Amino acid sequence: MRAAVVREPGGPDAIEVTEVPDPSPGPGEVVVEVAAAGVNRADVMQRQGHYPPPPGEPETLGLECSGTVAELGEGVEGWSVGDEVCALLAGGGYAERVVVPAGQLLPVPRDVSLVDAAALPEVACTVWSNVFISAGLREGELLLVHGGGSGIGTFAVQLARAWGARVAVTAGSARKLDACRELGAEVLVDYTQQDFVEEVRAATDGRGADVVLDVVGATYLERNVAVLAPNGRLVVIGMQGGRRAELDLGALLAKRAAVMATSLRARPREEKAAIVASVREHVWPLVEEGRVRPVVHQRMPLEDAARAHAVLEEYSHIGKVLLLARPGAAGGALDDHDLGSTS
Repeated sequence: MRAAVVREPGGPDAIEVTEVPDPSPGPGEVVVEVAAAGVNRADVMQRQGHYPPPPGEPETLGLECSGTVAELGEGVEGWSVGDEVCALLAGGGYAERVVVPAGQLLPVPRDVSLVDAAALPEVACTVWSNVFISAGLREGELLLVHGGGSGIGTFAVQLARAWGARVAVTAGSARKLDACRELGAEVLVDYTQQDFVEEVRAATDGRGADVVLDVVGATYLERNVAVLAPNGRLVVIGMQGGRRAELDLGALLAKRAAVMATSLRARPREEKAAIVASVREHVWPLVEEGRVRPVVHQRMPLEDAARAHAVLEEYSHIGKVLLLARPGAAGGALDDHDLGSTS
């Protein structure tokens, strides 16, 4: 089968699409014939040599995919060959076939295409586990999302609004902010020209954000604490702005606030399965109702994996970039820009 691999860390051209052995399922696993794979910032980090897969997981890039169940391992129940699914992965998605623990499978939501379903597992599990399970966002609270135009951001905006929360976002262009407004964000901050602390405080009569979802890390830590409301919660899920910063515990204590940092990829399979089950119960109904939908920026063939990474590194995309494992799988133009498509 074909798969995208990285022989040595480097730029996008370090990705090579080549033939590799077909995978076989172990106990509790299935083989999925891949229709499409989502491209994530973590894939870029892995390609650069900064984010290796957990021990025993595939070296092939790709943390989510959609496709059809092709083989069942011993002891798998609840799934059948031919089922259309999407899956949360620890690696291996940029390929024609991938092995998936059965607990990390999700059915393709009603009225979402098989291809576009690949845009959902990683963002749904990340946003649900961090914003709702860990930080406990509640109806009526304000969520601040950094990088609102990203795959994570566009999903977080929609899910928070569907949950009855208010949403503020930061983004680096008017085009991205307009997209976030269309998805339901009401406080829009251009971080290239505005201070998000001032803007969020002004929009909340000085109170601030109840929950902050941060992909930046060190360079935003001080201001993230400053923007928190009393009893606010900061969840750090990325380190694009560095990994070390000074934390003012006095400011945190005065607000009775919390700072937490989590990752999804390295969690034990049992924990991932629990998150996936919770997503299926609480998030999938909202997707099937059309209140939350995949936002797809571009669809490309697997052979263009290097170009897909270049798109992410340009920070010009809105939503997700998808790689198609089979030619023609998109059912339309590969390079269409499609805000919120479910077709």
